[in-house]
Amino acid sequence: MTEQEFRDLCIAPECTLHDALERLNRTARGVLLVLGADGTLRRTLTDGDMRRAALNEVPPTESVATLPQHKPWTVGEDEGLPAAVALMDKHEIDHIPVVDAQGRPRDVVLRRELSQRIWLSSPHLGDEETAFVEDAFRTNWIAPLGPHVDGFERELADYVGVGHAAALSSGTAAIHLGLLLLGVKQGDTVFCSSLTFVGSCNPILYCGARPVFIDSEPGSWNMSPQALERAFEWAKRENRLPRCVILVNLYGQSADMDALLPLCERYGVAVLEDAAESLGAHYKAKASGSFGRVGVYSFNGNKIITTSGGGMLVADDADLVVRARKLATQAREPAPHYEHVEIGFNYRMSNVLAGIGRGQLRVLDQRVASRRAVFETYRQALADLADLGEIAWMPEPAGMHSTRWLTCFTLAGDGSGARRDRLLRNLERHSIEARPVWKPMHLQPLFQGAPYFPHAQGEDVAARLFTAGVCLPSGSNLTEAQLARVIDQLRRALARAEA
Repeated sequence: MTEQEFRDLCIAPECTLHDALERLNRTARGVLLVLGADGTLRRTLTDGDMRRAALNEVPPTESVATLPQHKPWTVGEDEGLPAAVALMDKHEIDHIPVVDAQGRPRDVVLRRELSQRIWLSSPHLGDEETAFVEDAFRTNWIAPLGPHVDGFERELADYVGVGHAAALSSGTAAIHLGLLLLGVKQGDTVFCSSLTFVGSCNPILYCGARPVFIDSEPGSWNMSPQALERAFEWAKRENRLPRCVILVNLYGQSADMDALLPLCERYGVAVLEDAAESLGAHYKAKASGSFGRVGVYSFNGNKIITTSGGGMLVADDADLVVRARKLATQAREPAPHYEHVEIGFNYRMSNVLAGIGRGQLRVLDQRVASRRAVFETYRQALADLADLGEIAWMPEPAGMHSTRWLTCFTLAGDGSGARRDRLLRNLERHSIEARPVWKPMHLQPLFQGAPYFPHAQGEDVAARLFTAGVCLPSGSNLTEAQLARVIDQLRRALARAEA
């Protein structure tokens, strides 16, 4: 619903029943908002009200003001969708006006939208997956391991240009094993990007190690080379050089590897590349996830391809991957009985899920193209706002090819955090899922007190991106109608967020 479409729902009490019925039919929302001279909401007018008027033989030339009056049920601008739904359920109605502090209508929550929810990033399955899953059931290979696991590992390794891969239960499990493979143990230090999902750094705590968080740089939103260099200098002075650095590729885009990797090499520190969000992306024609000594991908339900849950660890070092597979299967020793000499984990992917992954991998390039097309649709539709400096899209530096796993932008100006929250509430009222950018790890209570290195003196880029950043619905299965609905509501929400 555009702003003009919302205005078309508003009528004066002097409007005749004939004209009101014509407006109800034309707007097709099932409700009109009757406003007083001061712009406040006097009542709602529905199809039911019009039917009752006809049954009571009220002439169509009479005004809306002659109908029996009732106080409208409303919610305030700061109330969320649950409050509106509760009112609709309580009074068995299908629309709730949203009013400001003065009682003026600003929006309408429609029940019909509740069944047409637009998700941030929903799974997108096709036909290929079914054949692989049916094969797993037909051959009774449904337990962990099996030919689809082997095939998925081989095919993904080939796709990203890495020698070997181990299919695992999650991206987080892959990071945990990756840290163990790189020798991280109790008391070690591990550097990690701060602007990321907690799954990137929880495994540091699993190992009993201590995280040090590194800020983002504005050009890609990924790890800041300047901050990383200062962190290394500090760590050398403190005699606590990290065992490894977790470089996160955020929202489908690679970090600046040409700037970051030489710093790690200078200090002799291994890189674990967290490409959980960036499968299908490239940095100077090389696949994201293929730069570190160990790379990690995620196939969670919201990722660009999914196995419903799962992950992959990749490395050129065959011995590392062999060891990863052993640790992921409870570290069982090669004996006719169950023999164990070290701690292992139940981290292997099942043959069924690997079959889904093999089917998904075949359409990965199409999914990347679709997500980039979604971003381009948003960019073109909101170009005027970007030109005015009201919003800024997540940049894509030269040499990087992002998947645009999520389309993200930031709000400009003061009070961006409060405006972001109002914008998200406005979208949620229309059953559109949007989210803030990740809350940085150095701001999380879990990691209170962990060292943090900002991009520059007095410039905390990650914190600013969190305060001002918004992630929009970005699924590769979004329809043109859904995108149009998001854009219409986004424009209205942006206008109201500024008010």
